[in-house]
Amino acid sequence: MASLSNYISILDPSLLVVMAGTVLLSISASLVGTFAFLQKRSLVGDAVAHAILPGIALAFILKGEKDPLILLFGALISGWIAIALMDFISTKTKLSSDTAIATILSVFFGFGILLLTYIQGQANGNQAGLDQFLFGKAAAMRQSDLWVYGGLALVLILAVFLFFKEFSLLSFNPDFAQSLGLPVKTLRFILNTLMVLAIAVGIQAVGVVLMAALLITPSAAARSWTDSLKPMMLIAAMMAALSSFAGSYLSFIAPSMPTGPWIVMSLSLMALASLFFAPKRGMLARLLQQKKHQRKIRNENILKAIYHFSERSDQQKDWLRIEDIQGIRAFKNDSLKEGLKQLNRKGLLLLKSHQLQLSKRGEQEAMRIVRLHRLWEMYLTQRLRLKSDHIHPNAETMEHIISPEIEAQLLRELDYPDLDPHQSPIPYENDN
Repeated sequence: MASLSNYISILDPSLLVVMAGTVLLSISASLVGTFAFLQKRSLVGDAVAHAILPGIALAFILKGEKDPLILLFGALISGWIAIALMDFISTKTKLSSDTAIATILSVFFGFGILLLTYIQGQANGNQAGLDQFLFGKAAAMRQSDLWVYGGLALVLILAVFLFFKEFSLLSFNPDFAQSLGLPVKTLRFILNTLMVLAIAVGIQAVGVVLMAALLITPSAAARSWTDSLKPMMLIAAMMAALSSFAGSYLSFIAPSMPTGPWIVMSLSLMALASLFFAPKRGMLARLLQQKKHQRKIRNENILKAIYHFSERSDQQKDWLRIEDIQGIRAFKNDSLKEGLKQLNRKGLLLLKSHQLQLSKRGEQEAMRIVRLHRLWEMYLTQRLRLKSDHIHPNAETMEHIISPEIEAQLLRELDYPDLDPHQSPIPYENDN
């Protein structure tokens, strides 16, 4: 078990170097990865991360030592060849882009493993630790590495800010960007280069195998929190930085655990929390919204059923029994009782023992729902020429989502009809 001093040594120089390096690498990867995510090229990032391995190995074989700049250059060359081959296969052959990505990933990664195996069999002391590119070597980062990789990360961040408008247009609407006279092919080349560079630099933190998580997961998690690009990039960068900080510190107090997996695990936890608990777009928020919508539909169906019973029996002012409502439309007993209570609390329904009656507001709301249903049926028969016996299910759905603006447009379009296609009267508020 780590001693107490391990927990409070956050100012340890070696830890600060690792934290600074991983934070910069993660932020740069997350910013570039945002555009890959928006262009639905997440798998391309994963393929490139695996494809740069043979470039690193070949650079080492040619140079004979682990010069970070030489290894980085080899990674760039290998990554760019992989992107070019993926684009060529997907555009010049009948194979799908997924097939191209899978092919390049497996071939390049397999070739890289073969080269690493060959290197390990050579009597060269400089080869030690080269296999750490598979899973990252952030914990072994030195101050000299920080200057090289941290400086490149800052260049990536600066490039993203300089080309922010162009990359945004390229991600959302490349055709519009081209119509404006922007050099789309050049911009795509620059963005691909930045992605390859971000991956080549980022593998120092999490390695080839886990690099896709560092590139794509921050933007995927940030997407749950916002619909705007700038806040999305800011949130993605913050998540990447926080996960790198946490992963570096956790690996420091538990030396047997590597830094890269800790970073990815921390980032994954934040991503899962975002997917579940983010407002509006989170799964929990969507579930609550779905439940709210289901209650709204049920309550409106209850009002409509009461109106239909009163319409048929001409008893709008009389107290009705719950059994009368069930005879018009089948409801589950518990759901019906809950709906009646909610309508009563909203002042749309009067309850007395096992009897009920629409209030004045309830009558108006029930008329509105019935009116929307019958207006939509008229629209389907008159404008879309559908048969009257085929339109009820569609109207059952649309009556709950038609806004007042659409209702007004329907009324003008249909010239305020009195009867629906089944010759039932369309109720208006002035009918009472």
